[in-house]
Amino acid sequence: MTASENPKPLPNIDRWNQPFWDSAREGKFTAQRCRDCGHLHCYPSPAYVCTACLSNSQDWVTLSGRGYIWSYVVYHHLWHPGFHDELPYAVALVQLDEGLQVPGNIVGADPEELDVGLRVEAVFEAITPEVTVPKFRLAEPGESVPHPLTGQSR
Repeated sequence: MTASENPKPLPNIDRWNQPFWDSAREGKFTAQRCRDCGHLHCYPSPAYVCTACLSNSQDWVTLSGRGYIWSYVVYHHLWHPGFHDELPYAVALVQLDEGLQVPGNIVGADPEELDVGLRVEAVFEAITPEVTVPKFRLAEPGESVPHPLTGQSR
């Protein structure tokens, strides 16, 4: 069984999230920012409602795509056939430098070597001509932030 025989599920692109996916195809990580309170939120919600103040006045902004691993899990069990060739793989909750937390795969690193606090940066994988998925890779070695529970840097 290979990934080509069992492709990964693709996102449902609609009018609400189209700007996010268009930006990803251009290699940009974007989120919505509320014009009224400045709150960032990703991924977009129907009607573009701010998750902090419920304003419907939103703008799309480009973020750095840089942050650190807040939490992560390494999958050893196959939950979808499209991921067969990637086992084991890591999915992290990334705390972006702008303050937003987003989930994403960590690529290009041994999943068993990951740790909370390691710096990451967005990379973009073209899956189809219409869909490019943001993922994360480890940033330059030696750059980390203190672990949120122990306060120690790795």
